[in-house]
Order: sequence, then C-alpha cells, then structure tokens
Amino acid sequence: MVRKPGRMYRRVEGPAYTRREYIGGVPHPKIFHFELGNVAAKEQFPVEFHLVAEEDCQIRHMALEAARIAANKHLARYVGNNNFYMQVKVYPHHVIREHKMATGAGADRISSGMSLAFGKPVGTAARVRRGQTLIVVRSYPDRVRHVKEALRKAAMKFPTPCRIKVVRGQELLKF
Repeated sequence: MVRKPGRMYRRVEGPAYTRREYIGGVPHPKIFHFELGNVAAKEQFPVEFHLVAEEDCQIRHMALEAARIAANKHLARYVGNNNFYMQVKVYPHHVIREHKMATGAGADRISSGMSLAFGKPVGTAARVRRGQTLIVVRSYPDRVRHVKEALRKAAMKFPTPCRIKVVRGQELLKF
C-alpha cells in the first residue's frame, strides 16, 4: 500500500510514541550513518557550521537520509573526504502510525471503518524543536562556500525552514 504524504506527519501532536519494546513490527530507520567525512580528525577543523531548524516539526527517517546523502555527496565531490567532518545530530525515535485504508474502485463501501483508529507502525521520525541543531559540518575556511551549499541542499529535504549558523571560526572567514 502507498505511504501517505509526509505533510501528514510533520506537525508535532500528542505525546511521543517511542516504546519499541511494546510495539511489534516497527520498520528500521533508513538512516544508519550519522558521522561522515574525516571522523578521526574531527577536532582539527577550525570552522564549524550548524543547520538549525526554524520551527517545531517531525522529520521522517527518509528525509534525514536524503539530507545526509545530498550534503555528503556535495562535500565529497567539492571538498574531499578528508577535508570535512559532518554529523547528523537528530535520531528518529518517534514511531509513526498509519490507519491503512482501502483504495481503488468500490473502496467507498469498504473504507467506512473506525475513525481516529490507532494504526500500525509504518516508519519513524525525529521530533525537532525550534532552534535545534540538525546537522553539524566542520571544515577549513577556504571551503566555506561548498559547506554552505551542501547545508542548503540538505535543508531542502526537511519539512521546516532552516538557517545556517556559523558557530566557530567567524574571525577566519572573509565575507
């Protein structure tokens, strides 16, 4: 059955549903790698950027993986794997449930079932608050343009507006 659109799950409503030991059949999150680039030398990079969420929202695990892939691909191509460190700071703990409805011809007679049904788990999401850091990228001052572009591409995958914030190394940058 087709997944429902992400706009149905982006608002934070009700308590978090995270107790996996009581839930059967929760699919694994698509995102597995949270640290990328030169992990061994992550403290040596003088410039640090944060991608910060502007609104409260839920980010599905597929959107986190898409943002990670987009940013990593741009950084690996234009900066080089040894010249950056990237970390995804949020984890999809919240279990998303969906009430499977019948679709197709004649489904109007079948789909008059329970309204506000509990639903079955279909995925996971990260609950994000306003001002929370989503992705951290560290690099060298001469590669700032590419880091900003990578974070901009990653921000396009999220259901909330994001801003790029320079946390460390402002004095090294020439704007």
